[in-house]
Amino acid sequence: MLYIIRHGKTDWNLRHKLQGRTDVPLNEQGRQMARKAHDEYLNVHLDICYCSPLIRAKETARLLLEGRDIPIITDDRLTEMAFGSYEGIENSFDIPDCPINELFFHPDKYVPEEGAGESLDELFERTGSFLEDILPEVENGKDILIVGHGAMNSSIVTQVRNRSRSEFWSEGIENCVMKKLI
Repeated sequence: MLYIIRHGKTDWNLRHKLQGRTDVPLNEQGRQMARKAHDEYLNVHLDICYCSPLIRAKETARLLLEGRDIPIITDDRLTEMAFGSYEGIENSFDIPDCPINELFFHPDKYVPEEGAGESLDELFERTGSFLEDILPEVENGKDILIVGHGAMNSSIVTQVRNRSRSEFWSEGIENCVMKKLI
């Protein structure tokens, strides 16, 4: 089985700030969400956890798997999508014609401006490489959890479920809600 979960909430989530690769820690609500997920998913069998190296994902993985003998392995390919100069922007949807909003409303048409971070092609390339490495483990019976982020998780879901890029956000990646992908 292959499972995926997004990190718990951060102060930037609450303020609707684009986090991207900015290393923002969980807030107390996010820690509580991860502890609740620990109890909720305690009976889900897992052999290994692959995790983004960002602190909000690592802390979520640690709290979620606390007391279980499950290795947590960080992988840079699971880092959140880079938003470049838009990282830290607050309430981008309230800014008329803000270019980063194209990613959220029309992901299939999104092309980052110079300095605006990663393209979907780049994101899909690195997460696709990760999937190529771990899917044989799943096929051999391993139960794997991925702990990551909104856009990065969406790229994994889109690829595993063979969806179009226009459906990039269709799963609605909620904080600390585990999804079974395979």
